[in-house]
Amino acid sequence: MKRRIAGSVPFALACALFASPVRSEAATKPVRITLDEAIRIALQHNHNLMANRTAIEQSRAQEITAGLRPNPVLSGDWQPPPKPSEGSSQRGLGLSNDFELGKRGRRIQAARDATDVTRSQVGDSERGLAFQVASQFINVQLAESTLELSQQNLKSFQNAVEISEYQYRAGGLSENDYLKVKLQLLQFETDVQQAQLARAQALADLRQLLGYESVPPDYDVAGPFDDQPLKVDLEDLQKLASQNRPDLRAAEQGLAAADSQVKLAKVNARPDVTLSANYSNSAGITTAILGVSVPIPVFDRNQGEVARTQSVRTQAQQLQAEVLGQVKTDVRDAYEALQTSDRVAGFYRSGYLEVAQKSLAISEFAYRRGAASLLDFLDAERSYRATQLAWRQAIATHLLALEQVRQAVGTRSLNQQVEARSAMRFMIDSAGGECP
Repeated sequence: MKRRIAGSVPFALACALFASPVRSEAATKPVRITLDEAIRIALQHNHNLMANRTAIEQSRAQEITAGLRPNPVLSGDWQPPPKPSEGSSQRGLGLSNDFELGKRGRRIQAARDATDVTRSQVGDSERGLAFQVASQFINVQLAESTLELSQQNLKSFQNAVEISEYQYRAGGLSENDYLKVKLQLLQFETDVQQAQLARAQALADLRQLLGYESVPPDYDVAGPFDDQPLKVDLEDLQKLASQNRPDLRAAEQGLAAADSQVKLAKVNARPDVTLSANYSNSAGITTAILGVSVPIPVFDRNQGEVARTQSVRTQAQQLQAEVLGQVKTDVRDAYEALQTSDRVAGFYRSGYLEVAQKSLAISEFAYRRGAASLLDFLDAERSYRATQLAWRQAIATHLLALEQVRQAVGTRSLNQQVEARSAMRFMIDSAGGECP
């Protein structure tokens, strides 16, 4: 036994030595998530959304309540004789039950329609959360890209400061100009600190949307940060929105639910039939009575509730028209924003980025050889930095506009559906018909 244990110790130590670096490397490697993964995590772990989803279960519980039938009523009585010598006691037993006439089915349908509305409203909350996550994800990408640029600018300008110091010591640069260059370094160092702060805050805000405990503190995002040109047609987007927007579906279902409430209010005007059976025994005489009672709806015919539900139905019609107009407006706004952001990004892609880079390179080359003044070099540096920052902001604006289109349409699989509709439009136009 001792030999087996002693032999296993070196083997266990060897396994630990070989395995520990792998575990430590995996433990220190930060978790990186893509945009699609971030949205999936948020839809599973966002606490606000999880709280909203409980409304569906609450509405389903209302369906159970709506389907319940009235409970029967059992009654009994016993009366002793005044004196034991004056006869026997009196005993009685009764059973009654109310029977609804067509009300239970209407209640169940109204409750199911309310559940459908709640389900679509939760779907709209999911749509809004997906847009919030995508927007914050883009903010993180912008912050990281800005941090990378500021670090590159700082490193490049530190080289310029070193050259200026060499020129100053060699007598080729005045002390005043050297101090100006060195003082300018403060702005680049500040830019790095501000970019680091923006990145940390953006990651923290995104983590809150994902569900604070769903990702580790040192997580990061992954994915390309570049403009994504997308050719879309406004009419196709509006048709897709009419098919996919959960708030529009909720408005349509709300109208159906209002119709169910009107029908329920009308059927509630019908009286319930009460059937009863009573048994009694008094003085040795047994009596059985069967009875039926029906209220006569002379005064109360549920007029107020019928009028109220009809007004609610009118309200639902107006809300449906309002939501339909809002959907078209959202699609139009998102479409115009996407087109504008694509044109702005096209300006930078057309050559302005190369112009800024080339201007800085020429100014820096000339400044190092004494052929350009300090002010010319600093001005070229500021122009390059401003152009690069504006380009990154243009990318973020374009990506955000694309997410606004997805939110306005109500689906993230925009490319496939747009391409499918475009192909269908081409086929039908070629055949001389109309696109549905």
